[in-house]
Amino acid sequence: MLSNPFLFTVLRLLPASLASWLGGWLSAHVARKSMKLRDQRARANLAILRPGLDKTASEVLLTRRWFNLGRTMAELTNIDRLIENNHIAVEDAEGYQSVLDGPGPLIALAVHLGNWDLLAAHIKASTDRPGLGVYDPPENPEQAAQLKRARSSYMGEAITGEGAARAILKHLTTKDRATLYILLDERRDRQVWFPRFGRDLPPSGNLSVALRLARKVGAKFLPFYMIRTQGPNFRVHWHRPLDPAPLTDDQIMDQVDAFLGQACIDHADQWLALHDMDLTEP
Repeated sequence: MLSNPFLFTVLRLLPASLASWLGGWLSAHVARKSMKLRDQRARANLAILRPGLDKTASEVLLTRRWFNLGRTMAELTNIDRLIENNHIAVEDAEGYQSVLDGPGPLIALAVHLGNWDLLAAHIKASTDRPGLGVYDPPENPEQAAQLKRARSSYMGEAITGEGAARAILKHLTTKDRATLYILLDERRDRQVWFPRFGRDLPPSGNLSVALRLARKVGAKFLPFYMIRTQGPNFRVHWHRPLDPAPLTDDQIMDQVDAFLGQACIDHADQWLALHDMDLTEP
């Protein structure tokens, strides 16, 4: 969908709910057939994370997951409509808003659950904090270009590649109450290193960067995620902010890992990285 400008335009012209459903149907019934390796990897990881599922329940979950991925891609064309038309509820909305309205820089930690792009747009729309998003572009250059165009319309600033570290540090130190949105379950070296799921892994990648940045600029962490409830409707769940000052890196990682890791297990049908990681390898 990202590499097809015509389909992207058609999805934009459709009502948001219909575009979301169509994207889900295409993913589950067309795209899935051409991504057998990813489907097999997701099935193997699911058996490890949810060993109590029988074969039928597992297949139902995996099909639902492909539908969610397609919905998420299709919803990129209608992020503004989903934000403006009250498609998002927030757990303890008053408490969440008080965190966003608070002082000091904030680093929002998320994973690829539900609709992670909509989550970025939601936090931007919910606060006057200047926001910055960090992302790894797809390997396909056409998809990367389309994604960049889409994200620039709702994420504010979004950066990747060379010079990103300097730009992030400048953003957090020069802008009052700056916010950084960062996804922790990125794929590196053919593996996903967070959540740990019992693996003995030190902080690395985006999590390691976030830990260093928070201590350098005095930022607090806001772990949160967004789950699809039904169709193009969602709910945001969040963890109380973590102040790195009195905590060690291990203590922070334990809390973030427990919160976001359990969410990935509970909502495996909405987790992108289920087909990116390999839990059969240490």
